[in-house]
Amino acid sequence: MLQQISESELTLMQIIWQNGGCALYSQIMEQLEAQQNDWKKNTVLTLLSRLVEKGYLRTSKIGRRNEYAALVSQQAYQAAQTESFVHKIYGGSAKNLICALLQQEAISAEELQEIESFWRQGVQPK
Repeated sequence: MLQQISESELTLMQIIWQNGGCALYSQIMEQLEAQQNDWKKNTVLTLLSRLVEKGYLRTSKIGRRNEYAALVSQQAYQAAQTESFVHKIYGGSAKNLICALLQQEAISAEELQEIESFWRQGVQPK
């Protein structure tokens, strides 16, 4: 079971995943700046070290620069979070989750038919 990560840690993981699973510290800072995120160097380094401690990242030196590589894929993280959410909120019933999405019109009948088609074909939606 994956350890829980904070929203801030997730922001950094998303940057690393978007970079193909590896990113230099400087690339992470550039992307944070592009997102208008003004975290200080120490904040980012602390969050990255927490992600290393939790087993989400490994770090390696390239010269004097740090490269961070994801040890957990985005798909694995999403699957674990989905399972945890369905278990915690819907008592493990995916059916109850789907019913709630339909009742709130967060998923259309057409989307439900598409999901059913994927399920019948044994293909995962993208």
